[in-house]
Amino acid sequence: MSHPNPSSTPKPVQHPFKTVTEVHAAFNKKIISPLEFTRELLNSAKTSQSGAFLTLCEDRAITSAVVATDILNQEGQVPRDRMPLFGIPLGVKDLITIEGVKTTAGSKTLENYIPPYTATCISLLESAGAIILGKTNLDEFGMGSSNENSAFGPVQHPTHPDRVPGGSSGGSAAAVKGGLCVAALGTDTGGSIRLPASFCGVVGLKPTYGRISRYGQIAYASSLDQIGPLAHNVEDAALLFDVMSGHDPLDSTCSPRGRAQGYQATRVKLDWSAIRIGVPKEYMVEGLAPEVEKAIQNSLEWFKQKGARIKPISLPHSPYSVAVYYVVAVSEASSNLARMDGVRFGNRPFGAAEAKNLAEYYQKVRANFGPEVKRRIILGTFALSSGYSEAYYKRACQVRRKIKEDFDNAFREVDLIVGPVSPTTAFKVGEKISDPLQMYLNDIFTIPVNLAGLPAISVPCGNDGEGLSIGLQMIAPAFGEERLLSAAHSFFERLS
Repeated sequence: MSHPNPSSTPKPVQHPFKTVTEVHAAFNKKIISPLEFTRELLNSAKTSQSGAFLTLCEDRAITSAVVATDILNQEGQVPRDRMPLFGIPLGVKDLITIEGVKTTAGSKTLENYIPPYTATCISLLESAGAIILGKTNLDEFGMGSSNENSAFGPVQHPTHPDRVPGGSSGGSAAAVKGGLCVAALGTDTGGSIRLPASFCGVVGLKPTYGRISRYGQIAYASSLDQIGPLAHNVEDAALLFDVMSGHDPLDSTCSPRGRAQGYQATRVKLDWSAIRIGVPKEYMVEGLAPEVEKAIQNSLEWFKQKGARIKPISLPHSPYSVAVYYVVAVSEASSNLARMDGVRFGNRPFGAAEAKNLAEYYQKVRANFGPEVKRRIILGTFALSSGYSEAYYKRACQVRRKIKEDFDNAFREVDLIVGPVSPTTAFKVGEKISDPLQMYLNDIFTIPVNLAGLPAISVPCGNDGEGLSIGLQMIAPAFGEERLLSAAHSFFERLS
């Protein structure tokens, strides 16, 4: 796949059908068929210079589209009652497996890996009628906030070529915003759905930990990872979330709860006078870009006008969240990535005969990892090493518990928590790649949600002076997605 030319902006697809509702209306009116629509998007993805897609599932997508077109011709209308995502083309972050489809995790280590199994979320989406177009680009193994860490080249921001799209789900966000798919899947370990959603101007939902099965997701940090949707509006994000949610016996960390009713919640008018919104003082701090702060304040004013009660709150341990995250996450990553040795997982990068000894073999394996992945493996191995695990990993887990308790205490007083997704809008390409600490601080407002296992959503709330999108983050108690999506939908609809 060719990589983007940073001197030119990728042209968004010109078809007028962006949302599920719009696509289904076009199908019903015979304006376009599922097969025609799928072919159009595949052709756009092939010619795009954005770097958003790594692999296209052309045969799989065409086969599904032919079936959908036959059903539509037979029944005359979209069978949305039994197939809510009928004929809807989706992108899938290349960290989620599909049987027979190359899955690289953005890494040379898995450059030729063909998984023998399909992730539960993909099976559910396809059963609901969705069409999988292909696998989207990402920071290697989900480790990054800018999508500059992919082994196969960066993803270009869909409207500002000199800016990053955010990471690690930058390919999915850019593909949605650029019109290359109707919606897409990402994964969120410390903000990797919400940050690119904010930077690219789309909606991104990070569900409660365990609400969607992680079976088939290549693990980064197992106690933090969560699959979720990116879409043009809250309705579509809710629809994908509902389809993917529910218990899965193949994932021992998956919640026993049944399928969510997030889409139905977006159809019910919210009584804002009954909603209490908390604003953490720790989120409105020095270092927050003035235009971001202004957009958040304008959003709070809108909530007030709708009748919601705004209450200042404190999350006193949130300033420690970045430090805690970069002990817990890298520790788990160093364990999870130990299987990437070319023997137990993926394809051998070379034969045993090519290595003179075991040390040389593993040296070649390590050479396939990018610098950010190596950095996190080294940090994680150190944090778990004898004599240091008590000082680092155990203490980080103790503070993580305090962070969760802060949220528990706050949600006794408020129904939702609101604040920025990121301190700034999308930063320039290359601006922070050589300064890992500055890069990590981009996630300062998103990381606490993952540490506490809570649901959160990024919704566009404005633009800065250069036209770069600003995202509003809304956070709910665990398993509170229905209220979260209802409130987010009402807020998003103010734009229409």
